[in-house]
Amino acid sequence: MRVQTYSRAQILQEFNMHCQALAGNNNRGFKQEFEDLNEVGKDLYTRVGESEANRVKNRYPYILPYDHCRVRLSIQNSHPHSDYINANFVPGGGTERDFICTQGPLYNTMADFWRMVWEQNVRIIVMVTALKHKDIVLCEKYWPLERGTVYHGLIQVTTVTCKQGPDYFITTINLRQRDCPTDRIITHYYYPAWPDRGIPKKASSLCAFTEHVRQHLEAIPRLGPAVVHCSAGVGRSGTFVALLWLMQLCARGIRPNVRAAVEDLRLHRVWMVQNLEQYLFIHQCLHHWLSGGASACPQTQGATSNIKHTLDRPHSSSGPRDRMGRRHHHHRQKPPSDQPQNTIQKILHPGNLLRRLLPSSV
Repeated sequence: MRVQTYSRAQILQEFNMHCQALAGNNNRGFKQEFEDLNEVGKDLYTRVGESEANRVKNRYPYILPYDHCRVRLSIQNSHPHSDYINANFVPGGGTERDFICTQGPLYNTMADFWRMVWEQNVRIIVMVTALKHKDIVLCEKYWPLERGTVYHGLIQVTTVTCKQGPDYFITTINLRQRDCPTDRIITHYYYPAWPDRGIPKKASSLCAFTEHVRQHLEAIPRLGPAVVHCSAGVGRSGTFVALLWLMQLCARGIRPNVRAAVEDLRLHRVWMVQNLEQYLFIHQCLHHWLSGGASACPQTQGATSNIKHTLDRPHSSSGPRDRMGRRHHHHRQKPPSDQPQNTIQKILHPGNLLRRLLPSSV
């Protein structure tokens, strides 16, 4: 089926109208769309991540990978739990495995992280978190910040060059597995300007960063998925992937659907795009990018700056809280045994890859 395409100007005009409709009555439409996404994925299992043997590998006990699309590492020394890492394959406009979204590596999972990069033939890593927030470690330093070499398990990690952009760093890393004659070049995009619990200060900053990554992805062969991570691998990571995905669609002349993209992402990893502020920011950034660098979308600019007054913003790496503000584990009510399988079949069916992102044929 041939997909109808539209000009950038047509897409921008329609997107403006859509934002205006959702922004009425104090962003009622945006809020309703985001609330409707709360139930997405609740019937999917996270049993492997919940197991006793794997708990120490999770940065946050309430953010676990779905079983049906978790990244499986190779088994090491016949150890049955050595295939686990807190990471999921997620879609990005082409296949169900365009990206891997994962937590920021822990000290005890850095070797697993690099093993995943090697085994999945990853060539691009996108890091959208600082290493620390005050005294809180959000992600371990798993690569040399300056020229040098470190070893993680069987993987040799060598920083070759590092260039600084306006708000980010681009590092070229040489990766080699011990006793293996070949090496690989990895490009590491590091965006520390995205604050924990929030959004970047300027849409223009994130748009420039995302566009840089998008063009790189378009230019290289699809050897393996790109890895995207923040601290928990859900809020900022989901926002970045959703924005890049929608940019790719618009570049092909396909009208964007933010809600549908976030829904698809949440069927592959829990809490992708974690709060309303991030959901609004996707719209703001997409408008900025479609406008070719014009001022941010007026329908969402005010909303994003005042959102703290209308929404209790969850910590990007925190779970749900009770009425006293205390964190607690997010327990899912398990459905009948055949229900998750039906859901998974629906997700993975080849005809559904862009099912809600493509224009209706009606």
